[in-house]
Amino acid sequence: MRIGLSYDLKETITPPQASCDDICEEYDSLETVELIATSLEAEGHAVTMLGGGREFLSKILQEKVDFVFNIAEGRGTYRGREAQVPSILEMLNMPYSGSDPQCLAVCLDKPLTKKLVALEGVSTPTWRVINDRRELHEINRCRSLFPAIIKPAYEGSSKGIRLTSLVEDAKQANEVIECLLDKYRQPVMMERIILGDEVTVGIIGNSPPKVLGVMRILPRQRNDCFLYTLEVKRNYLELVDYECPAGLEEKVLERIQTASLKAFEALGCRDFARVDFRISAGGVPYFLEINPLPGLGTHSDLVIMADKLGWTHRQLIGAVLNAALERYPQCVCV
Repeated sequence: MRIGLSYDLKETITPPQASCDDICEEYDSLETVELIATSLEAEGHAVTMLGGGREFLSKILQEKVDFVFNIAEGRGTYRGREAQVPSILEMLNMPYSGSDPQCLAVCLDKPLTKKLVALEGVSTPTWRVINDRRELHEINRCRSLFPAIIKPAYEGSSKGIRLTSLVEDAKQANEVIECLLDKYRQPVMMERIILGDEVTVGIIGNSPPKVLGVMRILPRQRNDCFLYTLEVKRNYLELVDYECPAGLEEKVLERIQTASLKAFEALGCRDFARVDFRISAGGVPYFLEINPLPGLGTHSDLVIMADKLGWTHRQLIGAVLNAALERYPQCVCV
């Protein structure tokens, strides 16, 4: 089969002046794109590089592909940016992997995602959205949220989540929120921190989706409240250990898996996703966010999880591709 690979490379993005140092964090490296292409080719497919942005627009009309394997994050800072490439593919009636535009747009909006997941009975930490500076005075009324983590409302890849994001009181919260409002030009979410383990869950498939694994992120230096921040992810080899399968009680693992699948299905995810939780002292998994377009590079959590479970990169990519192809039976015969 002729598969087009859509992606956004870090080196093709020109950050605006005075932008944040993590503005390109969600985009992929050439190494990751080549790794995915190699895994697809190992499955017997011919791969055409489509790129992203204007390059993608040009190539998708010129190249003859049967299917698109999509990892493109989209351009700009719009909360619907991950929906850009799938929307074009649907307009062209082109089959592709991963979630549809509506799901991708919803899941990048963290407060909206939490509202929808909570309606399905999944626990999530209490939160408050600060839309602009005019609402900063209301933080003094949010004492029940402290200690809290402050983060941009419409970002992925831990953008804007730093070691300074954990705040203990309204004064600290004001300082961090003001900074994020200025830098990211979008609403900011203040979320009560759950003191406990951080876990991430991989899901693959559709009818029904299945949990690939539950992975616990363990800091090498224990402290009162570990945060899986951008600094940690950039230096993960030295700062954390990944435990998969997670060494948690069976009943806790069952709760995590049940909550993960509820979130996946309620939000309309397809083919694969990764779900993040904090686990309370009582063993309750609290939903943080879901990534319906998780990274597939060597350093990505889903790939690390698969590796610890004995999967090769090729097997992981093959499983995602096969899940997508089940939705497009006309492609299987190509």
